[in-house]
Amino acid sequence: MHFAQYYLDCLSQASYLIGDQRSGRAVLVDPRRDIDDYLRDADEAGLRIELVIETHIHADFLSGHLELAQATGATIAFGEAAETGFPIRRLRDGERISLGGIAGAGVTLTVLATPGHTPESICLVLHEHPDDAEPFGVLTGDTLFVGDVGRPDLLSAAGHSPHEMAARLYHSLHTKLMALPDATRVFPAHGAGSACGRNLSTETSSTIGDQRRLNYALQPMPESEFIRLVTTSQPATPGYFAHDAALNRDGHPLLDAAPPAALTLEEALAARDEQGAALLDCRPLAAYTRAHLTGSLHISLSTRFAEYAGSVVAPGTPVVLLADPGTEAEARLRLARIGYDRVLGHVPDPAAALARRPALTTRSHRLSVTQLPAEPGQLIDVRNPAEYAAGALPGARNLPLATLADHLAHLDREQPVFLYCRSGNRSVIAAALLEARGFGDVRDVVGGYDAAVAEGVVQAG
Repeated sequence: MHFAQYYLDCLSQASYLIGDQRSGRAVLVDPRRDIDDYLRDADEAGLRIELVIETHIHADFLSGHLELAQATGATIAFGEAAETGFPIRRLRDGERISLGGIAGAGVTLTVLATPGHTPESICLVLHEHPDDAEPFGVLTGDTLFVGDVGRPDLLSAAGHSPHEMAARLYHSLHTKLMALPDATRVFPAHGAGSACGRNLSTETSSTIGDQRRLNYALQPMPESEFIRLVTTSQPATPGYFAHDAALNRDGHPLLDAAPPAALTLEEALAARDEQGAALLDCRPLAAYTRAHLTGSLHISLSTRFAEYAGSVVAPGTPVVLLADPGTEAEARLRLARIGYDRVLGHVPDPAAALARRPALTTRSHRLSVTQLPAEPGQLIDVRNPAEYAAGALPGARNLPLATLADHLAHLDREQPVFLYCRSGNRSVIAAALLEARGFGDVRDVVGGYDAAVAEGVVQAG
């Protein structure tokens, strides 16, 4: 059997290539949009990708099922409850997919319908040989993570209440996944940092037995307590999630991997003024805070670039990149992974371009936690709700970065705004957003909550 996990750190996303080396037949599960690695590895292993399986309609990234179908002729498959805008194979609960050359022989996947995260969610039980007493593993999608379970609230606006989905998730976990042997390996679709859960581990695999013992959501409890547990204090949902879910369901243009065109600073400003383009500075935080183009947004490529971009840039907005030389193609690719394809171009060597036009630049207003006024007025904590609940600066109001753009009307533009996060990255992103939206006095706290704890301003939560 050929089994390969592809883990994408910047989106905390995992995909899987599974093949039978005797027959040469393979499936790809939960692929990302840039598919070259899959095609290369399948070719080197002598495998033909015949089936692309999505464990559910993803919301946090744009899937690569259409790209793979076009490149390989593979059939696209979803759980039976999926409704899509393109032809699919519907996988029924209990259905067996044999990759062997003879029906019923060779590597086999068994479909488990596991609704809860979404109505069409499935898991795939993998046997290296169909008569093996125990499975090799189970691909759990967003139903079960290492350390957590899928959040049930992302479809609440689509006619499915979080409580209804949580009840379905409870039964999927306990009647399907927890019925598997303890030694069964668990291979989820996401890891730590993903907004698809709140307590995901940095480990990218586990076992059913370890999750039965260690996962907080799988401990013995009444169904009502489970529902309460998984419907409270979930991370704020980034604004692009609904956009990506719709594209993954209805279809989207194939990935264009061409590098972005070079633009002058004047052309970038014209794109902003005439087309409403977002000027997105991708340089390291220190370079941005030292001097940046007035009105530009900031998300460093060293952070969760695509997720944060999808939180502060509305879907469909044209983008101009201000990226260090040689990083513009990576920035464009990361945006494409969440379906942000309207990249008009990039400004080569933005630091040099800005140095020639100092009148167009601004230095970020930053202060230490000990420099905060005794009564700072508008003190905004841009961390997620669970982080805020665990401990916050006195008087702080929680407006998570993921939804901050939707709540700017609640802030007084005539008064100073002080922003902080855990360590200082998200607060700089938030400060750039407010400045771009016309707020005049915006300051962020260097080092964030961690610095406040280290300075003794607050006790660790």
